[in-house]
Amino acid sequence: MAARLKKVKDQVIVITGASSGIGLATATEAAKRGAKVVLAARSDQTLDGVVKQITAAGGDATAVPCDVTDRAQVDELAAAAVRKYGRVDTWVNNAGMGMWGRLDETPEADARRLFDINFWGLVNGCLAALPHLKKQGGALVNVGSEVSDAFAPLQGMYVATKHAVKGYTDCLRVEIEEVDKAPVSITLIQPGATDTPFPEHARNVTDQEPKLPNPQDDPGHVAEAILDAAETHTREKKVSTSALLNATMAKVAGGVADFLSGKKTADMHYDEPPRNPAGILEGSSEAAGTAGRTHGAGGKEG
Repeated sequence: MAARLKKVKDQVIVITGASSGIGLATATEAAKRGAKVVLAARSDQTLDGVVKQITAAGGDATAVPCDVTDRAQVDELAAAAVRKYGRVDTWVNNAGMGMWGRLDETPEADARRLFDINFWGLVNGCLAALPHLKKQGGALVNVGSEVSDAFAPLQGMYVATKHAVKGYTDCLRVEIEEVDKAPVSITLIQPGATDTPFPEHARNVTDQEPKLPNPQDDPGHVAEAILDAAETHTREKKVSTSALLNATMAKVAGGVADFLSGKKTADMHYDEPPRNPAGILEGSSEAAGTAGRTHGAGGKEG
């Protein structure tokens, strides 16, 4: 059975990690296009502010505080969307964060917590969304990364979570689309390096401030890819040219990719001490002072 997808303007869209970065850009753009948007994140005050901005501009949105590592909270997110709007048409599993540090120096507890957020948080979202999507059709959009197919120095544990996200999404797609023949489209979105507060949010076990290498894509481009997948059946989408090149290189010329990746290590830091080594591993972007921003601040701004 083909997926039953609507135009964005006719949809109810749930977005996790919606208080900053790609999630915020997606929520804002979806609302501009006429969707009813349910924003979820741990930063409840910021979400309320975003909802006010959307409604002031004529949009329709609601905020639901949610920690994606807690299955009960994610189930309540789905229930809240249905109570408010009667259904869920697209569910975007976007919540996630990074980690800077060598694998042999990364604390195990931090690594396990990262998997709780990036992988198990996404699993919780899929399991909460699917019963609703299978009833009337819709899209399940999982945000992975170019490193779902490639790798990056000093981000090994993050890379591992995104490989897990790809493996889970690919298997889930077959079970739901091919075996069950459910009217659901399951998509993996793979951004490259994107200009968001991602480095500022990361848990950092190095002695320098983290950064992403250039070129960096605009989060609005990722939002467009996500919303395209909400309307059109899409298996996977590598958003930027650099994401496609890096993933292809890792697949067809692994030794060359190893060499080039090793050379990028120096580009993964600013020449300054870490500002917030804990990142948002245990807190929120609100507590970190980055909530409400779609773009990053770079290494020299406040």
